Amino acid sequence: MEKKTILVTGANGQLGNELRLLGPRYPQFKFDFIDIQELDLCQPRAVSDYFETLRPDYLINCAAYTAVDKAESDVALCWRVNRDAVEHLAKSASICGCRCLHVSTDYVFDGKGLGRPYLETDPTGPVSVYGQSKLAGEEALLKYCPDAVILRTAWLYSPFGNNFVKTMLRLGKAGSALRVVNDQLGTPTYAADLAVALMTVILSAEEGKYAPGIYHFTDEGSCTWYEFTREIHCQAGLSVQVTPVTTAEYPTAAVRPAYSILDKTKIKMTYGLTIPDWKDSLSQCLKRIDY
Repeated sequence: MEKKTILVTGANGQLGNELRLLGPRYPQFKFDFIDIQELDLCQPRAVSDYFETLRPDYLINCAAYTAVDKAESDVALCWRVNRDAVEHLAKSASICGCRCLHVSTDYVFDGKGLGRPYLETDPTGPVSVYGQSKLAGEEALLKYCPDAVILRTAWLYSPFGNNFVKTMLRLGKAGSALRVVNDQLGTPTYAADLAVALMTVILSAEEGKYAPGIYHFTDEGSCTWYEFTREIHCQAGLSVQVTPVTTAEYPTAAVRPAYSILDKTKIKMTYGLTIPDWKDSLSQCLKRIDY
């Protein structure tokens, strides 16, 4: 019997690279990993031709414009990648009967908080260009692929690319005093854990237990960026002076959610996921980073 094909876009990013490493654990599938060098997702004809040739059974879309502050001035490109490209993928996937898994973000919410973690059904209200473009991407996907699975995540890090953990390790090793925001609350998410969650959805689909919809996925627990920094340095054995500051004392181009803890009950109940605590996952990640 021919293996089913999983197309992974944005394969050179944090999540895409984790899926590359995970791939060999699933020999029952054929993986096709692509990034912009292989296919420009902003070109609709190129996307439709690629799908027509490959005819994938599943799409995991990890491609995104994630430079949150730069997006405030680079609006057109941000929307092309986070909204238009998703529409091109969705149209092509719909035509060839491909099931779509798409990664979104906590930034679709305004971050003002409801006194509890955000549910998938809570009203959205993004306050940054990045958040607005990602929400528009969700809507474009569901218009053409109403049976898609969308996983909203937050504070993603890994041994790959640029992320908060690697930045804090580099700055911590340099030994200079740091000022880190202490009034934004969320949950660090290890990209390897998110990769496992995505593959769990696909395995469930193969068993006839596919449940489309929007889901929230982060690691368990919560912290501020300051607390995250302290834990990174503590686990890495770095002694650094870190001063907590307010968001107002550390202005950025994009407004960031002050509260972005996501409720994960739905994905745990639907797909039977056991999600690790963020501190445990941080420990696993640090073992893989040369610092």
